[in-house]
Formats: sequence, structure tokens, C-alpha cells
Amino acid sequence: MYERVLDAEHPNTLSVRHDLAYWTGEAGDPATARDRLAALIPVLERVQGAEHPHTLSLLDNLACMTGKAGDAAGARDRLAALLPVYERVMGAEHFGTLSVRHDLAVWTGEAGDPVAARDRLAALFPVRERALGIGHPDTLDTRRHLTRWAEAAGRGSGDGG
Repeated sequence: MYERVLDAEHPNTLSVRHDLAYWTGEAGDPATARDRLAALIPVLERVQGAEHPHTLSLLDNLACMTGKAGDAAGARDRLAALLPVYERVMGAEHFGTLSVRHDLAVWTGEAGDPVAARDRLAALFPVRERALGIGHPDTLDTRRHLTRWAEAAGRGSGDGG
């Protein structure tokens, strides 16, 4: 309906397509979500710009759906490339930048490096706590993942923590 009424490349239509792809992944089909998000990249880059917040958000979601579709290293690599762009465009403590830092840490662990995941989350936690507050759900999520990857790093290295 959006395409018919507004246009296939209208920002609202693109937003609906992004949301549909994202929720397809959340509903259990991350491979289809990944493919739909990837197909939107050239359109969003052309219509809104490569560094527009909506384009950056799509790239973050694409990275996470890549991981959820079974390619943790691909997710990590996408997020590692995306983080400096977020930091430059949005700022180091912007909500979206903190989210990308969190996602990068988690997918780093999922890709087999629990020590780096732990270290990234340990560096992120006080920033999220200061920027968002100790009780914010994202701060709590970072704490939960920090605990998980600290335990995994301790098991993997034999150093106990």
C-alpha cells in the first residue's frame, strides 16, 4: 500500500520495508531478513545518503541478522566496519553508537573470542551506565552479556576470570 500511495522510494515506504525485514528476522527467519535488508542498502544510500541515521540503523540490523542467520564472524566484521562511521556521524556516546558497540562485543564473542567480547563489554558498561543510567534496559543487557563473556573467557583461558 505504501508503494502505491507514496512511491517505492518514499522515506516512509523505505521505513516500512526496513521494519518488515527486521521483524521477519525477529519472527524466526533471519536469513530472509538479512537478504531483504541487504537489498535495501543501495536504495537507502541513494535516497537518504550513506551516512543518514536510517541507513546506519539498517546496516546495524543487517549485521545482527547476518549473525542470527549463522555468520557470527560476518556480523562482527560488519559491525567493526560500521562502528567508526557511527562514532564520527553520531558521536561516541549516542544511543545508536552504544548499541553498535554492544552488538560488536556480543558478535565478537559469538565468533569465538570471549576475551575480546569481555573486554569490549567491560569498556562499554561504564559508558552506558553514565549515558543511560544503571537501570536502563540496555545497561542491564550489557551487564548480563559482560557476565556471560567474562565467564566464558575465564573457562577458555584458565585464568578464572
